[in-house]
Amino acid sequence: MMKKILLVLLAVLVVIQFFHPKKNSSAGPSPNSIAAVYPVPDSVQQVLAVACNDCHSNNTRYPWYNNIQPVAWWLAGHVNDGKKGLNLDEFKTFSPRRQYNKMKSLVHEIQHDGMPLDSYTIIHKDALLNTAQKQLLISWAEDIQRQMENTYPADSLTRQQPRR
Repeated sequence: MMKKILLVLLAVLVVIQFFHPKKNSSAGPSPNSIAAVYPVPDSVQQVLAVACNDCHSNNTRYPWYNNIQPVAWWLAGHVNDGKKGLNLDEFKTFSPRRQYNKMKSLVHEIQHDGMPLDSYTIIHKDALLNTAQKQLLISWAEDIQRQMENTYPADSLTRQQPRR
């Protein structure tokens, strides 16, 4: 009985190797990228490329183990969740309020060590942000927030509380 169960499990593992999720990759730079709206200094771009873009852009650098199921599904789920939270390649399509709040969330996540995820940095040690890198990203995001505050009316950047 146990032998049959193991054979069925092995067969399932073999069969699922033929079903892979669509890869997160696009050709060339996105016209809707955050860089199309706000300056992204090279130093910031380097940090984003190493620690953020795999999950928060339209281009993911896939490791070799992405070719093994069910790992590929698990990674695809992480990437899709990351892009739902913030997709730097679609930033221009966001409303000013959403852009402002995404930068505010970015600052919060970095200050509270919420990003990059521990599950990502276990394997991607180069994505661990040191204090200087954290401060660089925080300052950049806060600069964008200030630019927005100087460009848009204040009430257009924050959610209005319902009147009671």
